[in-house]
Amino acid sequence: MIAVVSDTHGTGGHRLEGRTLEAVREAELVIHAGDFTTEAVLDAFEAETGTERGGDGGGAEFVAVYGNNDGPEVRGRLTAERTVEHAGVRFVVVHGHEHDDTSLSLLGRQERADVVVVGHSHEPGRRRVGAVTVLNPGSHADPRWYRPGHAELEPTGEGATGRLVAPDGEVFDEFDLAATGRE
Repeated sequence: MIAVVSDTHGTGGHRLEGRTLEAVREAELVIHAGDFTTEAVLDAFEAETGTERGGDGGGAEFVAVYGNNDGPEVRGRLTAERTVEHAGVRFVVVHGHEHDDTSLSLLGRQERADVVVVGHSHEPGRRRVGAVTVLNPGSHADPRWYRPGHAELEPTGEGATGRLVAPDGEVFDEFDLAATGRE
């Protein structure tokens, strides 16, 4: 399983609870689309996934980018963009604050991605933009005027099935992500 989170906006810990914490602990890959806010929050995510700096790993693969609210310590450890492939599904991850739909579509095509993961808006959802799916997991800890959420994806061999899930475990959207047939 792949767990996708974003926009933690914390100062100390990872702020994971309920089903969101379970999903991160169960996942083989955890993707974070930025806005940890502090290095302590990034450290807490790395500790939760077993990927601490200097540690031996052994946990989930952890892929993260920095967001517009991340401080210099976080920016020094992460990049603005990451591409990762897991179980035949290719993701490009950006925070999204510097992108519109056109640039997200172009980025997805450039990286031959099946899914472009973004955060920033705190609004959970997914939509088709050109040839790629754009997935925003929302914010598990700082939903603002939206519902809190994260995404869970299950690779299928022809893409993935997905769901948007609240920390209390309520599934509020289910979807299929077909592979784009990239070359």
